[in-house]
Amino acid sequence: MPAILIAVFTAIQTPAIAKDAADLKELHRLEAVWNEAHVRGDAAALDALWANELIVTVAGMPVMSKADSMAMVRSGRMAFLKYETSDLRVRKFADAALVTGRVVRERSINGKSVTDDWRFTKVYAMSQGRWQVIAWHASPAAQ
Repeated sequence: MPAILIAVFTAIQTPAIAKDAADLKELHRLEAVWNEAHVRGDAAALDALWANELIVTVAGMPVMSKADSMAMVRSGRMAFLKYETSDLRVRKFADAALVTGRVVRERSINGKSVTDDWRFTKVYAMSQGRWQVIAWHASPAAQ
């Protein structure tokens, strides 16, 4: 009887575990897409990655919506020379995921060079079969 229970439990759990593993792999891939799209200034990639409900909260800037963020990307006023993340931790909760880490980025704003070393929290939501970012917060990393 215990062997049957173990077999049934394993059969039930295996698809869920495989789905979680696939989602975690996809979330890591999307993190790379985020970084690369910022360096390339790829508005189309960011538009697809960001949910319409996106809220961005970063140090020294007003809170921005998706429309605000897209306008900034499309303006060309800011160009990223470097956008690298480390210490990534990805956690999935049903149809939401939390990604935390550190980002070091070098950017030019209206010709002025700025380097950021931030800790960030990013929230993804599963919508219509795909993961999209609904919130991003970053603040200066402890030195």
